[in-house]
Amino acid sequence: MAKRNVKKVLELLDEHYTTEYKCYLNHENAWQLLIATMLSAQCTDARVNMVTKDLFKKYQTLESFANADLKELEQDIKSTGFYHNKAKNIIGCTKKLVAEFGGEVPRELEKLTSLAGVGRKTANVIRGNIYNDPSIVVDTHVKRISKKLGFTKEEDPEKIEYDLMKVLPKDHWILFNIQIITHGRSICPARNPKCDECFLYEYCPGHDKR
Repeated sequence: MAKRNVKKVLELLDEHYTTEYKCYLNHENAWQLLIATMLSAQCTDARVNMVTKDLFKKYQTLESFANADLKELEQDIKSTGFYHNKAKNIIGCTKKLVAEFGGEVPRELEKLTSLAGVGRKTANVIRGNIYNDPSIVVDTHVKRISKKLGFTKEEDPEKIEYDLMKVLPKDHWILFNIQIITHGRSICPARNPKCDECFLYEYCPGHDKR
């Protein structure tokens, strides 16, 4: 894969989607974004935002989540799917934040991934959106479209993350995820990608592979 192709793809993404940082999950602080991101696993951002609108009114502090009744919290988040695990992890995660981190969401990847239910993807969402630390979030859009563009051949999200760290300049690590989510939703959905409308067509070796 030629470096000039990467450069051109990023230029086109910047041109079409701007370089503005945008988070699709509604939140007012770091711990709300952490919980929203945990809820977003196998769930749309739109659905998560519908749920957290009421959830963050009901549970207004980390302590209220840490002390939540498991069964009640399960019902509160049921529509996001996988609610048994998500509720258990949210309570475990917030308990540790209160007990070991003084109620602050840590910045370091190792500390973030020590929390219940927090993997590299969730940790990188926090690092990028809250602390502006260059970090690459590999979600379903990034995984699929990065492979189409020839930026990676890997299937494992962590290996894809490392591939993208080699290919992308640091100033695009956070931005790439934001732009690719937009691109995946508007032009390149998993089903029926609009290749004939795609401004990346000539730089996309995977455009005919559905």
